[in-house]
Amino acid sequence: MDPLAIDRTHLWHPYTSIAAPQPVHRVREAEGIWLTLDDGTRMIDAMSSWWCAAHGHRHPRLVAALEAQLHSLPHVMFGGLTHDAAIGLAARLVALLPPGLDRIFCCDSGSVSVEVALKMAVQAQHARGARGRSRFATVRGGYHGDTWSAMSLCDPVTGMHGHFGAALAVQHFTPAPPVAFGADWPEDPAENGLGAVAALFEEKGPEIAGFILEPVVQGAGGMRFYHPAFLRGLRALCDRHGVILIFDEIATGFGRTGRMFAMEHAGVTPDILCLGKALTGGMMSLAVTVASTALAAEISAGDPGVLMHGPTFMANPLACAAACASLDLLAEADWQGAVARIGAQLADELAPARDLPGVADVRTLGAIGVIEMRAPLDSARVHGFCRKAGVWLRPFGRLLYTMPPFVTGPEDVSRITAAMVAIAREAT
Repeated sequence: MDPLAIDRTHLWHPYTSIAAPQPVHRVREAEGIWLTLDDGTRMIDAMSSWWCAAHGHRHPRLVAALEAQLHSLPHVMFGGLTHDAAIGLAARLVALLPPGLDRIFCCDSGSVSVEVALKMAVQAQHARGARGRSRFATVRGGYHGDTWSAMSLCDPVTGMHGHFGAALAVQHFTPAPPVAFGADWPEDPAENGLGAVAALFEEKGPEIAGFILEPVVQGAGGMRFYHPAFLRGLRALCDRHGVILIFDEIATGFGRTGRMFAMEHAGVTPDILCLGKALTGGMMSLAVTVASTALAAEISAGDPGVLMHGPTFMANPLACAAACASLDLLAEADWQGAVARIGAQLADELAPARDLPGVADVRTLGAIGVIEMRAPLDSARVHGFCRKAGVWLRPFGRLLYTMPPFVTGPEDVSRITAAMVAIAREAT
């Protein structure tokens, strides 16, 4: 039977209908920035396979780390046991993170990392005696994953999970941060978005356990870049009202915005940090939820005295080994220079799209480039164009975007930007 026929008959791809399945490319091999299809066609992975393959595919150092770990300890439960791959990962992460963020809980995926962060916040509030604090607040335009509680914190109107309606927990939303990255920062809270947060905390503070948001870059909720000063003001408000601050850096961590972590643009440290995606360089699924020592101590001193979560594949040695090797590559490479070079080229070469009548905005930050259209793109048409252009792009709604691997050279970045502008022109 034709493999693609089996795919259409039995596999259910993300965000698709089996009644009208979207076309798929059958990938035979991936190496560096390239995806090789079943007929030999090659496409640049301009998506870093949903943000994660920062070093490109099948980097020899990452492959070697996995092979070495595979021959000694592929997996062992983490309850009551530990291993060198997890210990090494913890040491590397603590060295990268701000002081105080040093209690690391390993998770299966980014969405699970968010779920764990929410559990941490509720348990910490209960340990403080604030048992009424069980809801969460966030800004509109955000995205935090597809698991149940994470869905409740995605934008309820424009987000992809709004149709679940009353089945999701009721959370509190404030407007998306209104001041763009690089714009002048107005001190008036009514203009900079912090006034709405302050009003919410004044009214609903006693029921809010934590405030979660993506620092500086709102990813799948709209690919928006906002002013870092919002985070500084939010940190102060959370401290004043006893609200636990959670940063979701699953998409932005490990260099994508030009800083190792997006929160560094603001110089702000959260109480809880979620990391994933590029953590393993795209080799394995792994995420971590990192808590401050103070918050971890509060949870441990409360009832029941333990964090109530424990995935079967927590701290899987293969994933931890890949993460250690990926972090070593970041430590040794000039990723800052690569991201700056890619970012400058994206800004320059995507700029002509601003003149197209169908384009609403063009924006870049770090190694992220976005063309926002005035109307939704036809994904099937873009899909076919990508094969011909040799560039893999996957738009959603009105957004056409790229986040290429950091190893993408200038000629290949130009190939990506040319494809994006051509898609925008064709859709106009």
